[in-house]
Amino acid sequence: MARAVLPAAVWAEAIAFAEGLFDELDRRTRGPDGVTRASWGEGEQAAHDLVAAAARDLGLTVSTDAAGNLFMTMAGRDAEAPAWFTGSHLDSVPCGGNFDGAAGVVAGLAALHAFRAHGLVPARNVTVLATRGEEGSSWFSGPHKSHFGGRAALGQLSAAEMDAARSVVDGRSLAQMIADAGFDPKGAAEAPSIRPEMAHGFVELHIEQGPVLDRRAVPVGIVSGIRGTRRARDARAEGAHAHSGAVPREYRRDALLAAAAFAGALEARWEDWLAQGRDMVATLGRFSTDPAQASLTKVPGLVTFTLDIRSEDEALLRDAEDFVVAAARDIGAQRGVAIDLGRIDRAAPATMSPDLRGRLRDLAAELGIPAIDLASGGGHDAANFALAGIPTAIIFVRNPNGSHHPDEDMPIADFGQGARLLAALLAD
Repeated sequence: MARAVLPAAVWAEAIAFAEGLFDELDRRTRGPDGVTRASWGEGEQAAHDLVAAAARDLGLTVSTDAAGNLFMTMAGRDAEAPAWFTGSHLDSVPCGGNFDGAAGVVAGLAALHAFRAHGLVPARNVTVLATRGEEGSSWFSGPHKSHFGGRAALGQLSAAEMDAARSVVDGRSLAQMIADAGFDPKGAAEAPSIRPEMAHGFVELHIEQGPVLDRRAVPVGIVSGIRGTRRARDARAEGAHAHSGAVPREYRRDALLAAAAFAGALEARWEDWLAQGRDMVATLGRFSTDPAQASLTKVPGLVTFTLDIRSEDEALLRDAEDFVVAAARDIGAQRGVAIDLGRIDRAAPATMSPDLRGRLRDLAAELGIPAIDLASGGGHDAANFALAGIPTAIIFVRNPNGSHHPDEDMPIADFGQGARLLAALLAD
């Protein structure tokens, strides 16, 4: 299948182009504590402006939809055929790294750079998509399902959710922030820009956010599926503040020890599920007393925390939700503390297309690119495409230092391997 191979000189130019985009993204959006590209904020807009200009230089057709998602399209031989979509997001977490999300957009542009340099016209249109607001969990509180831009493009974002999601910076609703950025929240809720029949498939290249590829010394991963979630964003344990020396243990309503007992019970059950060979991870990502009330000499009366449970197994997610609700009730009753998990947000697991995964394996073998299968623990826009019925795949690129912090460290040679694999699929 020689059609998967593009000349080395063409790829060298494409990777140099990609390196230039990464360097400029970093320059425009890195502060003293890392890269910050807030959803619908100044940094995200700077990134969109940069890649849109690069796309125009490549002769691509550039447009935005009502939510501000960016579409950069190379025309194929059959413009009426369902198109390939590829890409990712350009926002980041606060004080994050330069590659989470951006690598997927840059890889798509690098592939089209190579096509253009080689005179290759794809069989169907290829659109590089840069979504907005994928990192919504970092930038918005309230009941929501994050991944705002990609879900808006697919018709999965409601007006009610846009009103409920509130900026953690200034309290504005997501709808207001979309409007303030110059886009149309009403249209984002009512006018999907991608319908399933328009898409031949969606492929997202992304840095791996865990250590598997690095530990196994493999540059590229082909993702089997994306774990679904159960999330409690505003959980709390409320007991009673008391004097640390004057109140005996049996009379205390210690919120911290109750919350700690809840955490311990979850970990013990987690170990049981893993021993059964079931897929799961669980995290209490925020766990704190109120610094305005807590002190060395006071029994804690209030603890707030978050809970994030993930699995590829929907049945296990249901079991886990039942368990944590019961554990909160029972441990709270034993200790005289009200453990309230609050609203639990649910996202279903997303299985990647077996056909696309098989094609990626075949192409990786043809190109001599070492690749392994692995699950994605992090959520991605790709999950929403898969759940919309669009054939979907994810290519992971080795990233030794993990993600969501300033020291993301994707080797450019590994990125080149992933981008070559992506281009081969889009050209195949």
